Parts: sequence; structure tokens; C-alpha cells
Amino acid sequence: MEKLSLDGLDFQATKLDIANNIMTITLNRPEKKNALNNVMMNELNYAIAYAKQEHSIRVVVIAAEGDIFCAGADLTREKSESNVPKIKGSDDISLSLRHLYKPVICKIQGSVLAGALLIVTNSTHAIAVKDAKFSAPEIHRGLWPFMVMAGLFRVMPKRAGLDFIMRGQPINSSEATKWGLINETVDSDDLDDVVNSLAKELADLAPETMKFGLEAYENQDSKSFDEALPYLQKQIAKCFEGKDAKEGISAFLEKRKPNWD
Repeated sequence: MEKLSLDGLDFQATKLDIANNIMTITLNRPEKKNALNNVMMNELNYAIAYAKQEHSIRVVVIAAEGDIFCAGADLTREKSESNVPKIKGSDDISLSLRHLYKPVICKIQGSVLAGALLIVTNSTHAIAVKDAKFSAPEIHRGLWPFMVMAGLFRVMPKRAGLDFIMRGQPINSSEATKWGLINETVDSDDLDDVVNSLAKELADLAPETMKFGLEAYENQDSKSFDEALPYLQKQIAKCFEGKDAKEGISAFLEKRKPNWD
């Protein structure tokens, strides 16, 4: 793939910020409840592909402007444009997130509806404020959340997840935490600090091993138990050969902090 650049790009539906090895992607259509239109989806996929390319970016945070995290797909289907290039074969947000192989934290300041669950369920972490609601209301519109199911049943128990999409009723943050849809519920005033602390913690850990481990996690997820065991045994050997493992073991023996750079 040709090396990606952010130079000269005018992001219309999202905002990007990169600092301290962390990229923050902010959904920026609050007047439309951050509904996912063609431009926002393309900008998200491009930003994630850029984060995957850049060794210096170790963690991605997905945040949102306004009082709704994301209302799902923009059903008006209004076309808009930006100069962010479309990457061939990178138009599925679920696959973009799962194949990033870096920590992704959803910073959820408001409710999550319908297709927005694609982002939440395919991220590695999700932190939400207490008054956020989560719903898959498609059945009430004569639709079914087919694409959402792929990620949903990887994080929620199947019986709870099936009830969630069959009835289309919202659940609160406490229920979402109980069923594994999100990691943690916090007060609104604490959201920034909790997410920033988690992002920094993850960014300070062995980046190559993190990437290698997340890729192995994704690969073993599609294997049977009998297939996964020998595959993971091979990954252990490869991990020990990596520079992060060598540095981490040396730092431990020398009683110092590891230097991952």
C-alpha cells in the first residue's frame, strides 16, 4: 500500500489529534447526532489506516462532539464530499478496527445507537458516562442489525445480545457493563481523566508485542480449539524473538524500566 499522509487533507466529519503516541479521532457532526454518512465512514477508515501505518501511534481514542456519541447510519443518505482519499478495500469499519492491531478506546460521552455499535463492539475498550444509553432499534424500523451481530456476539453473552437486538430496547451503562458491551461506567466529570489515564497506560506498554498479541488474538478467534493451541504455541516462540521481549527481559534482570523506542 502507498504510504498515507495527512498533509493537505481537510477532514469534514471528524477531527484528528495526535500527541504522546495517541491518536484521537473525534466524530464531528453533532448537528446530525454524529450519524455515519459516507464522508465520516471514509475519514474514519483513512485515519485508522494511517494509525496502523505509523509506528509512533500506539493507541487510538474514538470520541465525539455533542451529547450523542453516534446515532448510527445516516438514513437520509445525503451525499457529501471531502478531499480525504478512499482506500481501496478499507471501507468496512469493523474490519478496519479489528485489523488495526492496536488498542482502541471508545470514549462514550452520550448514547450509542444502531450502527454505532460497530465502533463500540470492535474496539478493544469502551468507557461510557453513566447516563449513556445503548440500543439496536432496527427491528422497530423493519430492519435487522446484521453487521452489528458479528461484533456484538464477541463481547456480549449470546442470550443477552439476542434479546438486545430482538426487542430493540435501550439498555443503560450499568447493564452494558454487566453484559460486557463496555468496560466501565464513569461520572461525566471523570470521563476525560479515566480515558486519558487508560490511553497513557496502554501507550507506555510494549508496542510491538501489543500489536503482535492483538493480531494473534484476532487470528485465533476464528480457529477451533485444536487449531488455536498449536498456532498460539508458535506465536510464543516468535514473541520471545522480538525486540520488545528482549528489552523487557533485560530491563527486568537489570531492575530498570524498559525502553520500547
